[in-house]
Amino acid sequence: MENSPTTGRLVERRRDTGYRGGHVRFEVTPKTLVMLVLIVASLWLLIRLWPVLLVLIVALLVAGTLSPAVRWLEEKGVRRGFGIAIVFMAFFILALLLVFLTIPTLMSQAMALLENEPAMRARLADFLAGSHLSAPLATWLRGLKADALTGALGATAYDFSLRVFAVVAYGLSALFLGLYIIIDRDRLRGGLFALVPRSHHIRLSRITMNLETIVVAYIRGQMVTCLLMALFTYGLLTACGVEDALALAAIAGLADVLPYIGPLFSVGPAVLAALPHGPVVVVVVLVLMLAYVEFESRVLVPRIYGRALRLPSSVVLFALLAGGTLMGLLGALLALPVAATVMMLIEELRVELPGEQEQPADTLMREADDRGEEEYERRTAGVGAEQAAAIAVEISRDRKEEERHPPEAVGTAIEGGK
Repeated sequence: MENSPTTGRLVERRRDTGYRGGHVRFEVTPKTLVMLVLIVASLWLLIRLWPVLLVLIVALLVAGTLSPAVRWLEEKGVRRGFGIAIVFMAFFILALLLVFLTIPTLMSQAMALLENEPAMRARLADFLAGSHLSAPLATWLRGLKADALTGALGATAYDFSLRVFAVVAYGLSALFLGLYIIIDRDRLRGGLFALVPRSHHIRLSRITMNLETIVVAYIRGQMVTCLLMALFTYGLLTACGVEDALALAAIAGLADVLPYIGPLFSVGPAVLAALPHGPVVVVVVLVLMLAYVEFESRVLVPRIYGRALRLPSSVVLFALLAGGTLMGLLGALLALPVAATVMMLIEELRVELPGEQEQPADTLMREADDRGEEEYERRTAGVGAEQAAAIAVEISRDRKEEERHPPEAVGTAIEGGK
């Protein structure tokens, strides 16, 4: 068979592309190898330095939470250094009050529980002995030696105390790192802006401002839910005549910060404190506390955080489930600010989603971005990164105020002229 022009071109194409009878050859360039090595090294370093990265994240949360208070004091005429000292002193005093209010109550309840453990175990065994199904369990409870139980509790308490000490150490490190971040705000911000091309400084300043807004909104949502939990616990325990209702309410409010295990630390101490008041009070406290926990997780959390972080209620629930599944307690704790950050980046970076079409409002925003960048380039000609960062933040704040309160005078004047 004679070779046709098409067959000749196919043979030449196979020769040019390195085709060898159905076998595909992949060539890895040195650049690709270097990138793979850098990615693997970065992942290994991230795993090894995960506690340090977590401390940095918490420090940024602390700095983002307290910075608005410092800025508010600056606007009132207080010097920045003095304002930082006032804010952190108030924060330390509040933390110490919470510690002195909750820790002694927890210790006294734990000691009382250990002292009353034999009598409580005997009453529980007598109750279980009334049924044939639970009689073996009653026999096991009566034969349980207090020394073995005390030893197991002691070992658990020792291990828990070590973990608490590590958490406290990391927490103090994050707190002081947040303090240093607030003190060195200008230099750190200048260093960050020096790493980014100036054509992106306005967008970077808007992103950092929005991140601060997200952090403040998240902390505000946490404070609202914790305060509501504390108020409900205090009202319930006071109505039931339980002692130390204020301290137990503070414990419940603090524990409400923790997702998943927070209800255990909120409900547990309240139920233990209600034990001396009889089974009716215990059942009432347990049922009402569990009902409020369910109401908070299903109704309050989606509404409060959804409004504060501008997230739909369905996204709030999905983010909590996804974060808890992927990273456990820490993932659930950081799920909402991460979800809000992702949505903010999509909006600020003007990412065009596949199903979206550009609207007239998007065109106006892009034109405003161009005007802001032109003004920034004009005002920062020949200045350093630190001063340029301050100018970018100033322009972004003015732009944000215009978006919140759009000028209506022009539109009103035009309508009046008509």
